[in-house]
Amino acid sequence: MVNENKRQRGRPRGFVLDAAVEVGQHLFHEHGYENVSVAALTEAIGITPPSFYAAFGSKTAFFKDTLRLYSATVVPLDRFLVPSIAPTTALCDMLRAAARAYAAHPQRRGCLILEHAKAGTTDWGIAAAQIATENRERVRMFLKASDSEAPERIADYVATTMLGLSAAAREGWKEARLLAVTETAAKALNYC
Repeated sequence: MVNENKRQRGRPRGFVLDAAVEVGQHLFHEHGYENVSVAALTEAIGITPPSFYAAFGSKTAFFKDTLRLYSATVVPLDRFLVPSIAPTTALCDMLRAAARAYAAHPQRRGCLILEHAKAGTTDWGIAAAQIATENRERVRMFLKASDSEAPERIADYVATTMLGLSAAAREGWKEARLLAVTETAAKALNYC
C-alpha cells in the first residue's frame, strides 16, 4: 500500500519545471547547445546545479525536454495535421506558421530543432535529428491517411522547405520574405 501523504525527501522544489524548460529553450535557441553551460542555465532558472541535476539528470536530458517543448508549441503539428483539413491547406498553413515563428524573435531566429539537427553525431544533434525525423514521419502519415499521391516525396519537399526557411531566417531574412517563399511553395504543393 502506498502512502500518498508521504513527504518527499529534501526541500520542496522552488521552481516550475515547465517554466525552467522554457527558459532553457530560449537560451539554447539564442546561443546554441554548446555555448550554454549548466552554470548559465541554473543562473537563468534561479536554481543551484544540484537542483538542476536532481530535476533533469543532465544538460543533454534537459535539452531534449526543450526540444519536445519547442516541437509541441512553436509549430505544433497537431494544430495543422487535422484529418478534416485538405492536405495542401494544412501544409501551407504549417509552412506559413513556421516562417512567422522562425523570424519572430531577433535573437532566436530559425528552428531550434532543425538548426541543432545539423550537429549530426553529437548527443544533442542526434536528439534534434530524431525529433525532426519524427515530425517528418507525422507529415508523411498525415498525407498517406489523406490518400495523397507520393506522400514520401511531398513530406520530403515540406521538410526541405522548412530547412530552407530556418536557414534563411538565421541568415536574417525578414518575415515578409520568408512568407513569400511559402507562397511559392504553396503553388508547388498544388502540383504535387
